[in-house]
Amino acid sequence: MEQLLNLKHKIGQGISPLQFMDGMQVRTMKYFQIPNTKERFIANYDNFAWTHEEDKRFFATLGERSDLHCLILCTDWCPDVIWNVPVLFRVMEQSRIPTEVLIMEEHLETMDLFLTGGGRAQPIAVFLKTNGDVLGKWGARPAYIQAVMDRFKKENPDKQHASYQENLNRVYTELGELYHAGNEYQDVMIQELRKLFAAFEL
Repeated sequence: MEQLLNLKHKIGQGISPLQFMDGMQVRTMKYFQIPNTKERFIANYDNFAWTHEEDKRFFATLGERSDLHCLILCTDWCPDVIWNVPVLFRVMEQSRIPTEVLIMEEHLETMDLFLTGGGRAQPIAVFLKTNGDVLGKWGARPAYIQAVMDRFKKENPDKQHASYQENLNRVYTELGELYHAGNEYQDVMIQELRKLFAAFEL
């Protein structure tokens, strides 16, 4: 169904990656062990490095095309954004794909086209042709990290339950540890994005 989507009316409505980074508020995320979200985001961006030359080359060849565009739906208050969006920015730079950020709250009708398990999980990167035809999307997390959240939701269906928040905080801590463990999540993201782009009928 997503193949039929056209978001041409959204192209040009976002802000640049640099504007997003400049405009970020500083927040503390206790369970994710992030004392300063803006600082961590910029460090993730500045310290990004390609692990495999072959991946770097693959995305560079995408830059030979001029008919691709990327919209990233996100906010600056989501921990997954702090870890994943810097990688998306770097991969899109390597691919020379024009990229803009749509602040989720300002584009809810678009966000609701790309729900994760029925919820507004972010970030969501939408890849489209410049004519607006949506090719596919990535998000909100690398699959092995998303699996932790999926398991939590399955085991804790009742948000009103007395232990729900405590269990959620425990999962947040677990997710934070997975991100803090090193660059594995970045490598997984890059492989997922490669697979996605390779499957596009370009």
